[in-house]
Amino acid sequence: MSHVPDDVLFEHNARIRGKVVVITGAANGIGQETAKRFASYGAKVVIGDRDTKGGEKTVGDIERDGGKAVFVKCDVLSWEDQLSMFETAISKYGSVDIVIPNAGVTEISHFHSVTLDASGKPMIPKLSTLDINLTGVLYTIHLSLHYLKVNKKAGDLKSLILIGSMASWMPIPGAALYAASKHAILGIMRSLHPGLELQGVRVGVIHPFFADTAIVPLPVKVALAGIPLTPVPRIAGAIFHAATNPDPETNGCAWLLLDDGPVFRIKPEEFKQGVYGMIDNRANAALQVAKGLRHYYRVGRDLWRIFGKQLVVLGIGAVLAKVAWDRRELLADYIR
Repeated sequence: MSHVPDDVLFEHNARIRGKVVVITGAANGIGQETAKRFASYGAKVVIGDRDTKGGEKTVGDIERDGGKAVFVKCDVLSWEDQLSMFETAISKYGSVDIVIPNAGVTEISHFHSVTLDASGKPMIPKLSTLDINLTGVLYTIHLSLHYLKVNKKAGDLKSLILIGSMASWMPIPGAALYAASKHAILGIMRSLHPGLELQGVRVGVIHPFFADTAIVPLPVKVALAGIPLTPVPRIAGAIFHAATNPDPETNGCAWLLLDDGPVFRIKPEEFKQGVYGMIDNRANAALQVAKGLRHYYRVGRDLWRIFGKQLVVLGIGAVLAKVAWDRRELLADYIR
């Protein structure tokens, strides 16, 4: 695990000039700061958010500073809204280069509290936190798999940067759905990495500790009084760095912001230590067996295609020859 000092988070800013960034949830907080940072270095930003007033204010701030941005009203749980957001990016700017599915909520579903109906039976729980933080993000990711390829040229910068949390790694008492969604985000990134890397697309996930944003409920802020929170500009810097770093070794990484300290980079191979290592070793062993079975299946399939019925004759002949040989050996042993 290596750390990334603040003064290098934006060192690859020249790569972003003229690129198109699609970001959800940028009407305030981390998303707003990130959108402004990208725009300040010459990126064209497409903002999708339910908060029209906040989204338009972010666009206005960017334009006043000489940047380019457009707002699209977008509920991340609406496929049509998200599709419109990506189509706007293509129609207005011609491409999609960086996608940041940032929109998310804290635990709003009260999953740990069981509500009973009039007859005393448990009612179906509301899974709003999981819907927004996972299903909405999956919609954005799925669309990005298409739109990052539109008008793509060899060597173009293409990135998909996800937003996790410390809850991707540790339990949050009373926030089971939030922790579930953020654990899932880390797993999604790890699963996407091998395929996207082959396509020339960077992928990573940012894991901030609690930050002073509207997503953190007031009671939690009170409970955290005296504990350093993660600065929002540093989180935006981590997103920027993860998206723009040209070093292939920094692809597929997790980027941790543990409190008010520096950004830490976790390389893919460092996910395979301790319990993770044990699981990885056993999974790899099972995979080798599966690969072996697939290999022999392919051999048999190709031989059948080449020889057809002759293969059956050869197989039967081989079996009969083996039986004859075994009997010969048995008879020889008896004579001796």
